[in-house]
Amino acid sequence: MASTATNTSVKWLTVVGCGALIAAIPPPETVPRQSWTLLAIFIATIVGSIVQPLRGSAMVLIGVIATVVFGALKPTEALAGYSEPVVWLVLAAFFLSCGMIKTGLGRRIALIFVRLMGRRTIGLGYALIATDFVLASMIPSNGARSGGVILPIAQSVAGEYKSQPDDATAGRLGTYLMNLLYQCDVTICAIFITGQAANFIIANTVFEKTGIRLTYLGWLTAAIVPGLISLAVVPLVIYRFFPPEIKETPEAPEFAAAELKKIGPMSSHEKAMLLVLIGVVALWITKDLHSIDAGIVALSGICVLLAARVLDWGDLMGERNAWSVFIWYGGLVNMAAALGNTKITTIFADKMAALTGGMSWGWALAFLLLIYFYTHYFFASITAHVLAMLIPFLAATIAIGAPVGLAVLTLAYFSNLNASLTHYGTTPAPVYFGTGYVKQGNWWTIGFIVSIINIAIWSTVGVGWWKLLGWW
Repeated sequence: MASTATNTSVKWLTVVGCGALIAAIPPPETVPRQSWTLLAIFIATIVGSIVQPLRGSAMVLIGVIATVVFGALKPTEALAGYSEPVVWLVLAAFFLSCGMIKTGLGRRIALIFVRLMGRRTIGLGYALIATDFVLASMIPSNGARSGGVILPIAQSVAGEYKSQPDDATAGRLGTYLMNLLYQCDVTICAIFITGQAANFIIANTVFEKTGIRLTYLGWLTAAIVPGLISLAVVPLVIYRFFPPEIKETPEAPEFAAAELKKIGPMSSHEKAMLLVLIGVVALWITKDLHSIDAGIVALSGICVLLAARVLDWGDLMGERNAWSVFIWYGGLVNMAAALGNTKITTIFADKMAALTGGMSWGWALAFLLLIYFYTHYFFASITAHVLAMLIPFLAATIAIGAPVGLAVLTLAYFSNLNASLTHYGTTPAPVYFGTGYVKQGNWWTIGFIVSIINIAIWSTVGVGWWKLLGWW
């Protein structure tokens, strides 16, 4: 008990100390004291979200209140993030995921792929990857896709082959599947703007700072070529160098067929869920033809699901993670936006540009992107990394003379791909790691190897593809 109290005290000291240290440093003459105070609170909030003396959302709420108490923002400014459509879009993403899981539609899709492709271990892996790919085109919550749909089936199949976590049987199948599914989920997150919720924040930030609009189709078109190559190469590399002991899985299609027989034909709720998802995605894709905000589109889909009794109000109120993330996103998005409107971003960009003095913009861009990518070792989520570093690094890459379109795309996709590194890189990471199939050393080794592969593919094939598309 004393040890727990001591650890909590150390965490609080870390959070408060980081904020106090920044606040105590005299700000440059060009930076108002309120902006410096905001930076101190923002950094303390990010650190608090990582070390978590309280849950991340609670730390963000404390940070929001602190911005008012210490005079960095007015009350209406501090709470403005909760009126942002992108924050409501994130909330709606969780509700859509809830419908997908409740109706069983996601599980049905996964079982169909396993039945078709799962006779060999490599095919089983690709079947589950294909499921994630299809769901990511509609469901902007990688945590819900992984934890609610993909992982339970992967665990069931591993269990069929007596591959259990934390013992000598883990390497039969389970370790391979956990590594494979997480690393490929990271790539899938990068392929779709709906791959994970922070992508909408990235798109919104990019539009505000550069005027470049990343639409559903624009994001997908630019990502699809390097993304599919990554999805082809990464599984083969993992299979070759970190292979499962079991190479054939003939029981997997039989398991899937039996499960599909149990659940029977599609229910009316499944059909309604599928139609709503198709409608929501269609409106996202055709954004240029109408003026309906993406968040309003998603919330409209939720309203249809409520009216059709696919979801009820209790389902929405019971989604504790959704409301927790709502508090997290609204507070951090607002603080990051407010900080981005200060001169601190410009100062950072100038300092980073000075570090690359004498380099061509190509080498300077590569240098900055590598820093941005590998600093994800210090972040426990894509959202925290994006909110803390996207705006200043976007400013820095533009300051060195890099083409704006190229800078935007590389930062947007690297913001997802860098989550491959650790077992806490994005929401599904602790979910997969928590199964006990993968040891930390193995996870970090594979994560680093995959990071090199992805950087190589996206910075060569991707850059060439974006040139062909006219992005730079």
